[in-house]
Amino acid sequence: MGDNSAKSRTNDQAADRPIFKALLVPYRSLGSRGFTVVMAFVGLVSLVASIGFLTAGAWPVVGFFGLDVLLVWWAFRASFRSAKAREEVSLSRTDLAIRKISPRGQVREAHHNPFWARFRVVRHEEIGITGMRVDSRSASTEIGSFLNPDDRESFAREFNRALLIAKGR
Repeated sequence: MGDNSAKSRTNDQAADRPIFKALLVPYRSLGSRGFTVVMAFVGLVSLVASIGFLTAGAWPVVGFFGLDVLLVWWAFRASFRSAKAREEVSLSRTDLAIRKISPRGQVREAHHNPFWARFRVVRHEEIGITGMRVDSRSASTEIGSFLNPDDRESFAREFNRALLIAKGR
């Protein structure tokens, strides 16, 4: 009797072992060094233009050039802040867990039974995949909305393959 219990525990552990794990993060082509270079260039161009307007006697324009630099800086900072978002996808034979972490650190977690889960992909003829979600009996969870088209394609291919394995197909 103890032997069957050990086998059952081993089977349960094998079923809970992840078949697929992915960490999805937004792609940012501009790093911190690039940001510094771009901001230095924008600031320099703004300074040169401001000096030109100032010497021409149009001093009220100078403040708007400073405002432009501030708005560009703010837009880049907002973009970098949004890059802190991520999604963790973990799939085993018994659970499909999708954990979403917002840029502010707020965590939302969704769990689906892999046998009831359906992976839905929305495609556009020219763009490729425009949306992905997991639907099950009573819930629907969007995945990877911030990914670029190439990353969506590779994630969809691998995730779909892993979901079929989890279902035993």
